[in-house]
Formats: sequence, C-alpha cells, structure tokens
Amino acid sequence: MMNFNLTQIPERTQQPRQYGLTMVMDKGLSLREAENFLSIGAPHTDIVKLGFGTSFVTPNLRDKIELYQQHNIPVYFGGTLFEAFIIRNQFDDYIAMCKDYNIDVIEVSDGSIEIPHTEKCGYIEKISKFAKVFSEVGSKDAAHIIPPYKWIELMSAELNAGASYVIAEAREAGNVGIYRGSGEVREGLVQEILTKIPAEKILWEAPQKAQQLYFLELIGCNVNLGNIAPSEIIPLEAMRIGLRGDTFHLYLNK
Repeated sequence: MMNFNLTQIPERTQQPRQYGLTMVMDKGLSLREAENFLSIGAPHTDIVKLGFGTSFVTPNLRDKIELYQQHNIPVYFGGTLFEAFIIRNQFDDYIAMCKDYNIDVIEVSDGSIEIPHTEKCGYIEKISKFAKVFSEVGSKDAAHIIPPYKWIELMSAELNAGASYVIAEAREAGNVGIYRGSGEVREGLVQEILTKIPAEKILWEAPQKAQQLYFLELIGCNVNLGNIAPSEIIPLEAMRIGLRGDTFHLYLNK
C-alpha cells in the first residue's frame, strides 16, 4: 500500500504473510477504538493479541473479535490467560472457550508458571491438530535467566511439536527474556538463537523503538515483530521500509 512513487523501497511480504509479521497487542481497546485502529492499521497488521488476561474483563469481547476477523486479522488470547486456565486444571475449558469465540490461533506459554517441558510440548501437539500454535519461550521473571543453548533447545522442541512460530518473551514492557532490565537487547543470546532457529519462525516481542530498530538492522524489513502498540503500527511500518530517521540509510543504493 503506497500513496505515491518512491524508488529504493525494500520489498515487504504481502498479506496474508508467512513472515514479516506485525503482531499488535490490544490491551483493552473499545469497539470504536478498534474500528478506528483498523481504518489505518489493517493493511499492516497480521495478527492481534488480546493482552494477558484482559479478555476476561473486556466488554463486547465477541463483537471485537468478530470485527478483527472480518478484516481477516486473526486474534488470539495472551499466553497469561492460557496459563491461568492451566494452573486451575481447566485446559479443556480453555479450548472450548477458544472454539466458542472462533479463535484459531492459540498461544502456549509458561512465562508465569512452571510447566514440565514435555507437558508443554504435549499441549502444543494436541492444539496444533486444530489450530495454529504460537508458543512462547522465556520467563517473565527477570531473575530467571535462561542460557542460550537452552533457548535453542526449547524453541526447537516446540517447533517440532507443531508450533507454527515461537515467540521470544519480552513482556509488554520489553524488559525481560531477550532483553536486560534496561530494555537493551541481549545481543549474544539473539545471535546464538539465530544460528539454529530460522528467523522467519521467530516472533520477537519488541515493544520499544530501539528494540524494533535492532531487529530490523539485524534481520531486515521482513522480521517478525510483536507486542506492538496500536498507535505504533504506522510508525513501525515506516521504519521497516527506511522512512524514519533511524532506518533512513538502510536500503539506499550506496
């Protein structure tokens, strides 16, 4: 979607994209706000996450989910909600609830609770038979540092179990998991992960501009980025293609 002619713009993948995804985090937009967001964001949004457990207390939830789906944008519930059901032994209730809302993307995560990894992969395998699975790796606990070899091991096992994408945990603030408390990228970790896991299979949670920039420079304009605020969708798309100061020189013929 271009409004005028400009040369030397990198080629973005086309919707429905397999990679180059932008996942937007809706933390409680009203129906009207979601409509407004879609009027400008739909061409650049590939998937919407209803953050953490917000769906439980969001009024007009069904209408909002249907609104996104009418724009061919899949919606899924935050992994924290999945964990809230799991810890209460309500896995079957969770699946029934997702089906009731016509949700066909499900996040499997263990950021807030500990699930034995074989059990987590069992959930992925089971769900992947009827829905697309995004599985999240990394803890929300800043003190729980996972070494790089372990990230790779977990991500590989989850992709093998049937996950379509693995999400690299950052939390909504972008200060745990692949980031230090300051929000700075753990670069060695990221680069080590990329030696073994294909970039197009990883969705990097990157709520902060500096984080988005890091991945755009490292992987290119079609990197998968998540936890993007609705108000940041247009700025991010401009940054992806070199039309923001930070990426201005990335794609120009030298």
